[in-house]
Amino acid sequence: MPILQRPLQTVSHLNTKTLGVDAGGTFTDFVLIEGSTWRIHKVLSTPDNPEEAILQGISELGLSEDVKKGKLRIIHGSTVATNAALENKGVRTAYITNRGFKDVLTIGRQARKELYNLNPKPPEPPVPSQLCLEVDCRRDANGKIITSLSDSELDRLRHQVSQLKPKAIAINLLFSFLDESEEIRIQTALENDYFVSRSSFVLPKYKEYERGMATWLNASLGPKVSAYILKLENNLSNCPISIMQSSGGTISIDQAAKRAVSLLLSGPAGGLSAVRAIGDQCQQDKIISFDMGGTSTDVALMDGDFVLTDEGRINDWPVAIPMLDMETIGAGGGSIAWIDAGHMLHVGPQSAGAKPGPACYAQGGTEPCVSDANVILGRLRPESFLGGTMHLNIDAANQAVSSLASKLGMDINTLAQGIVDIAEQEMVRALQTISMQKGYDPKEFTLCCFGGAGGLHVCSLAEKMNMSRAIIPANSGVLSAYGMLTAPSQRQFTMTHITPWPEINMEKISELFAELEQKGIDELISERNDQGNISTKLSVDLRFHGQSSTLNVPFSNNADQTFVQKHENQFGHKLSQAVELVNICVSVSVNNTTPVQRIIKNAGSTSPLSRVEVPYEANLVPIYNRDSFTSDAHIRGPAIIVEHVSTTWLASGWTLQLDKYGHMLLEKES
Repeated sequence: MPILQRPLQTVSHLNTKTLGVDAGGTFTDFVLIEGSTWRIHKVLSTPDNPEEAILQGISELGLSEDVKKGKLRIIHGSTVATNAALENKGVRTAYITNRGFKDVLTIGRQARKELYNLNPKPPEPPVPSQLCLEVDCRRDANGKIITSLSDSELDRLRHQVSQLKPKAIAINLLFSFLDESEEIRIQTALENDYFVSRSSFVLPKYKEYERGMATWLNASLGPKVSAYILKLENNLSNCPISIMQSSGGTISIDQAAKRAVSLLLSGPAGGLSAVRAIGDQCQQDKIISFDMGGTSTDVALMDGDFVLTDEGRINDWPVAIPMLDMETIGAGGGSIAWIDAGHMLHVGPQSAGAKPGPACYAQGGTEPCVSDANVILGRLRPESFLGGTMHLNIDAANQAVSSLASKLGMDINTLAQGIVDIAEQEMVRALQTISMQKGYDPKEFTLCCFGGAGGLHVCSLAEKMNMSRAIIPANSGVLSAYGMLTAPSQRQFTMTHITPWPEINMEKISELFAELEQKGIDELISERNDQGNISTKLSVDLRFHGQSSTLNVPFSNNADQTFVQKHENQFGHKLSQAVELVNICVSVSVNNTTPVQRIIKNAGSTSPLSRVEVPYEANLVPIYNRDSFTSDAHIRGPAIIVEHVSTTWLASGWTLQLDKYGHMLLEKES
């Protein structure tokens, strides 16, 4: 496939090459910063062996020699941990805890998924009973020894583990966040033969269930992430490689296997890092991001900044590791349309993926997908897909959709529009979840739409959310890969220290903060970062006494007052109980210089390439090439804007204007 190249105004390290890679379910995206230029590229993903698509893209970008010489810096958003967790394909893992507590992960919080189902199907336990082991040792809630871990008990445990033949070990002892000695002893006894994760390293916080789940996920995913990393390292020689974390910062590849659970939102987090930079460029601090790819759609809300949460979930499991707060749904360009036994039309969550893909890809797919519907509706142009390097098969799309239309007694255009409408309704629900359900008014926000399929739905979604402004960033189709290049190197640490706020010893708290901060600084320095560029953010998780949930606020002497105000704003009330400190939190990061996407254009054209018939439009619709726009381009819908990595459908009643950075600013006409 041809590679798009444009000038870049400023980048850091002009004599180096830095490659951002986002391995999605359908496409693997590349953004290369090379001297004073940047280049973008896409290849079909290879989900069974993700590194194959990465190596293909590197080869097609002409970077093979740079790889051999170790002169390419790579920042990668990986889906290996995500896919293994979603498909429950982690390795065989033994779970070790205190005597009497081996069923904690099976019991969980006893929350019923189907509240009104009188005969619910019992959920599968994350760890089979035979792999849950108990060790006779115990500390109390103050961290003092009740029963010490004897050498004979450790020998007995080692023998039990050898009989079970696991590939990984998860250690989760009560109150290990207060003293990790016993967990370290168990790890030392087993780590030469197994991949070992201990809760005092993964998540040193109270709540043994959530801590145990995070530790088990980290252990079960770790060997798969390690194997993938080993393949990358073998193929990419001595190139420095960083992996994107769910929190929005990067981590070196040698550290990533130890923190596999922190990679669950690796790819989507890159997009949010880019949106943050775009918000600065467009002077917009209230943005709802919408990332629609081939397999899934991710949405998040930025009110000044994106929010971190420790209440994320994957499948039905809690993930208490700090991650960017976003909603993910199974609705993308490859989502399959189908009818149930009652002849009701559904879209997704099943996806055609990269292969066979939508029928229009001509890769063997025969089931109708959202992309096929957009081809039939004339919005996705077969001749312009991926800059014309991958021609879509309109006959295959027609055949797939018409086959389903005949079963429902509809004409093909009506069904195609129905497929799009249903997919968009799922997206609207996700957008409402992260905005209206949390007390935000979408009218106050701008919709930032990206991903390969995002521009086709931006106007319709904005209207359904009663929003009047939208942004389609420059290179929106590869924005997550671009975001990898804007993300800081980062570590997030949390430690439980439950104390009533009025009784806090500030000197002791300062010591704990300093301990976590130094840990993060040491890890960042080990990645060859300059200590002078390292910054630290301190925060605390607070609650009213008696509550189980917390709110995070910046640390200060008046953090309790900040918490009360935030609680009242978010929940509409405050309590009379005393405020209680639960966790101290430290974020340590090195902010990289952001590549600036300023496009310098002194000449260009806003004349349409052609005009085409589009279903449900009375007049011929113009097609424009985004790459030829001048900085003062101004277009009214309906119109189709094509570019190398995505397509935009500018609906009737909307206007488009290009800003100085090449971002398309959309506005609904009043």
